[in-house]
Amino acid sequence: MLRLGTVDEVIEHVARAAEAARAAAPALAAAGDEQLDAALGAIADGLEREGAALVAASREEVAAAEGTLSPAVIDRLRLDEQRLAGMVAQVRELASLPPAPRVAGRLVLDGGLEVEERRIPVGVIGANYEARVNVTLDISTQLVKSRNAGVLRTGAAALGTASLLMDSVVAPALTGAGLPGDAIQLVRVPDREAAHALVSLPALIPLVILRGSGPTTAELAATASQHGTRTLAHAEGGGVLYIDPSADDGLALELIERSLDRLGVCKRLNLLLVHTALWESFVPRATEVLERLSITPSLPPHDHPIGYEWANDDERSATVTIAPIEGPRHAAELANDETSGLAASIVARSEEAAAEFLSAYRGTGGFWNTTTRLLDGFKLLSAPETGINIDAVPGPRGPVTYMDLHLRQFVVAPAAGG
Repeated sequence: MLRLGTVDEVIEHVARAAEAARAAAPALAAAGDEQLDAALGAIADGLEREGAALVAASREEVAAAEGTLSPAVIDRLRLDEQRLAGMVAQVRELASLPPAPRVAGRLVLDGGLEVEERRIPVGVIGANYEARVNVTLDISTQLVKSRNAGVLRTGAAALGTASLLMDSVVAPALTGAGLPGDAIQLVRVPDREAAHALVSLPALIPLVILRGSGPTTAELAATASQHGTRTLAHAEGGGVLYIDPSADDGLALELIERSLDRLGVCKRLNLLLVHTALWESFVPRATEVLERLSITPSLPPHDHPIGYEWANDDERSATVTIAPIEGPRHAAELANDETSGLAASIVARSEEAAAEFLSAYRGTGGFWNTTTRLLDGFKLLSAPETGINIDAVPGPRGPVTYMDLHLRQFVVAPAAGG
């Protein structure tokens, strides 16, 4: 971890990383599919080879964070043997997936001209995200698979393990596959000014992925807008679970528990909506499940917005809001209006109730009789994600994977044989 004395030195550090990535970008753009997948395979091998060192480095960071960071943040920070094994499996799975197509389609115009719709890399993509080592790996491998170079900035609490990952695993794997080892850069300074520098260099880094808390992401998005840098923001979250009168009680209670396996992730259960007809009978049972999991139920009258996202509250992350609701459509509309629009699920035997809920919900992921924790690139699409986009604009929405990290280009030329 570098400690630089002035803001100008921090900006210069980020700019140098961006220049190195930009110099490496053409080689990635021209790389063959087998070469990219060989690099990913070498990354997986490197994770296994350096696994003990990575886990040990993470333990040191977790120990340093104890008593300073919240349990939810520490949960995100922690890298153990089980999570490492999952990371290895995901990288190997990514290597086995089809490449992003270079050509998406063709058509012939009147007069004999052919239009070819191509997919070309962005070039250099930046990313600013929370203190999670697995996210450093996820984004690095997505960039490689999509033929993009990158400049990554993680939270200071995970910077030591992320640096080890880049230096001992990612860079050697790229070099071994005949690609530039400095194609994926890591910002090595913890200063907040580095995040603002990352979104202020559009000539070098035209697109930046933003993850983390809503206020931080909004602040960085505003800075990016001032400088003409485009962003993909993955900030707000919070899963909604609606319990319909037709629900199987046992399944409903099971899904509550399954939705809270990790408190620091965006897809966890945040808001539990219970039909008014079930309020007296079901809520006490749901509360028992929450208390067994050491989670505090927030019951009416609430002293916070109904859709308040607890995962971003370091002091009260182990909380779930419970509220009454009148029916499926009301539940969907409340989720639309009062939450981020990330994910919502209905528990119901009634197909009519499920259809009413899912047709009214406008969020990124709608679920029936299952948990919102499934809104994940690897679980849904078999590919790790850079994050989950909830923007209400055309473009990649939902889990953003390597298939989305491209620009559309039209090439017009005489048709073959014309």
